[in-house]
Amino acid sequence: MPRSAGSIRFASPAGRRVLLATVLASSMALLDTTVVNVALPRLGDDLGASVAGLQWTVTGYVLTLASFLLLGGALGDRFGRRRVFLIGVCWFTAASVLCAAAPAIGWLIAARALQGVGGALMTPGSLALLSATLTPEDRGRAIGAWAGLGGAASAFGPLLGGYLVEALSWRWVFWINVPSAVVVVVVALRHIPESADPARGRRHPLDAPGALLCAAGLAGLTYALIAAPTQPLATGVLLPGSAGVLALVTFVVRERRTAAPMVPPAMFASSSFRVVNLVTFFVYAALGVVLVFLVLTLQQQAGFSPAAAGSATLPFTAMLFLFSSRVGALAQRIGPRLPMTLGPLLLCAGALTLTRISAGSSYVPDVLPGVLLVGSAMTLTVAPLTSTALSTAPPGTTGLASGINNAVARTAGLLAVAVAPLVVGLSGRQYQEPAAVGRAFDKAMLLVAALAVAGAVTTLVGLRGGEPRLRRRTSRLRSRKADRNDEKQDEGAVRAGAGDLAP
Repeated sequence: MPRSAGSIRFASPAGRRVLLATVLASSMALLDTTVVNVALPRLGDDLGASVAGLQWTVTGYVLTLASFLLLGGALGDRFGRRRVFLIGVCWFTAASVLCAAAPAIGWLIAARALQGVGGALMTPGSLALLSATLTPEDRGRAIGAWAGLGGAASAFGPLLGGYLVEALSWRWVFWINVPSAVVVVVVALRHIPESADPARGRRHPLDAPGALLCAAGLAGLTYALIAAPTQPLATGVLLPGSAGVLALVTFVVRERRTAAPMVPPAMFASSSFRVVNLVTFFVYAALGVVLVFLVLTLQQQAGFSPAAAGSATLPFTAMLFLFSSRVGALAQRIGPRLPMTLGPLLLCAGALTLTRISAGSSYVPDVLPGVLLVGSAMTLTVAPLTSTALSTAPPGTTGLASGINNAVARTAGLLAVAVAPLVVGLSGRQYQEPAAVGRAFDKAMLLVAALAVAGAVTTLVGLRGGEPRLRRRTSRLRSRKADRNDEKQDEGAVRAGAGDLAP
């Protein structure tokens, strides 16, 4: 039986089992945002899907995950973190089975949306359980290990997915979640104690209507963008698009008026917080386009196998994993403005370099230089961006600030994948035509370059270089030692968990 919360030492066998369960769970949710990209051409051929079907396979998952992420964390605080975490794991696994068994693309899209709901219940609980279960003196070390192992999983996930697609079937990308989930459930029931925070639950009541309005708004916009190339303008595009905009406007009005908003307007009182989230949107929209179109063009135009295409971004992920903490320390000294300006500019350069890919391209001369530039760009950007989002938020709200920044990043990827095929002119079954994919890829990289430049300009204009001083001033406002310790723990957790924003 699990012991009480906050009493387990990290170095003990029970502590290592807690780490195993939380890493496996967070890795499942993270990998299902990226590994599926590798399988898109094969599952599209197998299910007779159009480009719109492939878009919904990606965006259906991200849509519900982004919409309910903050609500999932609040449910865990109120009703028990282990309980909600386990519900999320079982929900996610059941949806994965539905994905693996899907007989048609519509079934797969619906199952992916259900997967996202499970991921939203499971993901916030992963790090929260680790923090609540271990002794206070071990939490920093445990969070670092959680981030490191999660980064390793994100690095090898697409490679594993590529081999599963190539050797077995695209369906095994989803079946692989089942044994992982069994391990997580068994370990959690035996070794992770229940924990909750009723006081926090009273301070942050549930805003289910807000979450539903957000999901409806994003769904309407996404549907309109994906349907635009093939559906009637009035009924297929303008009607759902207008409904989505109306839902989002209603969401904003509700958040300003309700006593317990999911996204408190006061969070955006700082201009720097607004700017850093706008930069997050531009950068992660660009990254979402790169990740989808790169694996597609490597397989369909350049003739790479799924395994080779899946491993193409390994250097990128390795750079992010190895050097993000050093860049974060540098940004603490010099401020985030310079790295957050240079990073998007390198992303622009990387996207333009990737346009060298063509039929018969080789990895080292044609793909690797662009991948290294994109990796350098994200390494320069992720840690300063995350730490600035936390340091410029109101005191005592770092966990909420992290959740908002994470949701912005996922929403950016969602909308970018929805709009990119429309912008580059890829529709129907054209993803099966190498020449059409090549033309679309070049245009997509120009779109990435434009988004990256917008991120650099926003940083240059919007950030004034005073964030380190603001961070120190904010820290001095903490009058009680317990508040300072809680804040430091939250900041360390989110910085270590920056892999949630990484591919």
